[in-house]
Amino acid sequence: MILMHVEDDMDIREIAKMALEMMGDFDVTQYDCGEAALVAAPDAKPDVLLLDVMMPGMTGPETLAKLRTFDHLANVPAIYMTARVQPKEIEEFKQTGALGVIEKPFDPVTLAQEIKDLIAH
Repeated sequence: MILMHVEDDMDIREIAKMALEMMGDFDVTQYDCGEAALVAAPDAKPDVLLLDVMMPGMTGPETLAKLRTFDHLANVPAIYMTARVQPKEIEEFKQTGALGVIEKPFDPVTLAQEIKDLIAH
């Protein structure tokens, strides 16, 4: 399963990539900002999008909205990763088209399964 990960923090990108590829059978492509993800979007074929919410420049929700303008990405399942996990915030994120939210700091051991569980629902 191909996962497009957009995250500005290099340490988080490294930990997530290792966890998802070693324990989750994911092929992870990573971008350090929404703008970089948009440049790659025309040729990208992800099965799932994993987006940080708070990033310099474009936020996760802004990035998702722009990714959705590409026909082949319009219905790709999207998940946010953030420390902002109040019930009202989670509901707002879901209203932007995300399946759900994975809380930061995340557990590398359970990350792949959390993503698979969100996709399955």
